[in-house]
Amino acid sequence: MILTDNEFALIDVREQGEFATSHILTACCVPLSAMEILMPEMVPRQDTTIVLVGDCFSSRYNLLQRAATCLHELGYQDISFLEGGIESWHDTGYLLFSGINTLSKAFGEFVEATYKTPRIDAASLKEKIDLDEKILVFDARPAEEFRRISIPGALNVPGAELLYRFFEIVRDPDIQVVVNCAGRTRSIIGAQSLINAGVPNPVMALENGTMGWHLAGFELYCNQTDVLPVPSEASMSAAIHCTRKVAKRYGVKVVDRNKLLEWQNDTISKNLYLLDVRSPEEFIAGHLIGSKNAPGGQLVQATDDYVAVRNARLVLVDDNEIRATMTASWMIQMGWRDIFVLSGGIGGLNLEKGSGAQLVQVSEDVAVIRAEQLRSLIVSRNPFLLIDVASSREYREGHITGACWAIRSRLTLDIKSAGLTGTTVFTSPDGILAFLAAQDWKKISPSEEVMFLQGGTHAWSDRGFHLEKGMTNSLSKRDDVWYRPYERENDSEKEMQAYLTWEVGLLDQIAREGTVSFQKF
Repeated sequence: MILTDNEFALIDVREQGEFATSHILTACCVPLSAMEILMPEMVPRQDTTIVLVGDCFSSRYNLLQRAATCLHELGYQDISFLEGGIESWHDTGYLLFSGINTLSKAFGEFVEATYKTPRIDAASLKEKIDLDEKILVFDARPAEEFRRISIPGALNVPGAELLYRFFEIVRDPDIQVVVNCAGRTRSIIGAQSLINAGVPNPVMALENGTMGWHLAGFELYCNQTDVLPVPSEASMSAAIHCTRKVAKRYGVKVVDRNKLLEWQNDTISKNLYLLDVRSPEEFIAGHLIGSKNAPGGQLVQATDDYVAVRNARLVLVDDNEIRATMTASWMIQMGWRDIFVLSGGIGGLNLEKGSGAQLVQVSEDVAVIRAEQLRSLIVSRNPFLLIDVASSREYREGHITGACWAIRSRLTLDIKSAGLTGTTVFTSPDGILAFLAAQDWKKISPSEEVMFLQGGTHAWSDRGFHLEKGMTNSLSKRDDVWYRPYERENDSEKEMQAYLTWEVGLLDQIAREGTVSFQKF
């Protein structure tokens, strides 16, 4: 199946932290905990062939059967299981991989090895900065990651924005440009993007990114923000000129609006992903109905976070084809064949505002409690359970005092194992996952009072109510998310070294695995 041109989705239903330990290369992680929220966008067509996979421990929580039931309720029709899970896959002689977004990261290593992308190490970059050489550092990560840690003086220019904003920022052809990320992939792809586009400046990737900078003993900044200028007409014209050369070299195809509408109305042919590669802020301000925000750099870096169906059709959208074309050029090299850029972008089309997030219908079986009411309940000291089903990362960064953390897909065993009963209130960052968890718990304990916090923990904090930090009260094993090396609580330097070694070794693993091939131009 994997080696055919047929559409299919291999869905790993475990939590991301479990998935990162060991998984099949072409599998996408769609945890049962958030399946109702994620699947409609990850697998658009309900008649898609879906293969569910887990591991030997999945049976403890009956993950596969529950996932199949969930998918059937969502309308999906063609669902099967990989017999024996990842253990059977391994026992048959096939490779298993660790980490997340593994295929995309391996592609970055392929690009560096194939095109000999120029690079600079942290010590050499620091020396150039200290000597006050003409140099600019572009951090190609999303703003959230940039705010967490960044190299002093770096500008935050996320991947697909690099060429789009380049000529507005870089006015001197003698300025050296260094592209960095946290580790390796986005540095390599970002630098090579500018080289492929033919910018006049010398361009390099920072070897090992902010991790390499930290391991070299240099300071990193926190909470930095950038507001980059909007490209002028002249800067845009220069970027468009470069983009056209890239489109010709890599065979980037365009689709007109009428053909896109035909594809959108096609109910029997292919899965269609309409992906808006602009920034989240631009997407919220106005986007095509039915499109999903997938900022270009992240779509290349983390393709399996956005697209679960192999061999599906992708249409990339922006406002002037610069970011969409640059992104498409990389997706083509990754092996995506049925990929197009919307001709003319979103200009003149009907747009909708907002995040595009799906609304969840509130069930009458589950009661709603507002933040003020929850605060009164806490002050009253009447006994009740407050369960936070956020990710452990979100819970660690801030939760309502007294809330227990649990993974939604494990509620039955984990809450009962702790011997907890009685009135239960669920919360999550925006309240959506809390509502779904409350529905689950009401089915399990129909005689108990079950509520969810309207607006979730965000609503609580927006009213100025206190949040505490740390993993203060965990009911579930903390393996729901993959923590970046610099997010780990112990020996982060060792974790950084291990991560960088893992990333460099991926290309050889991919070659031995044999089910994926990247394209050289």
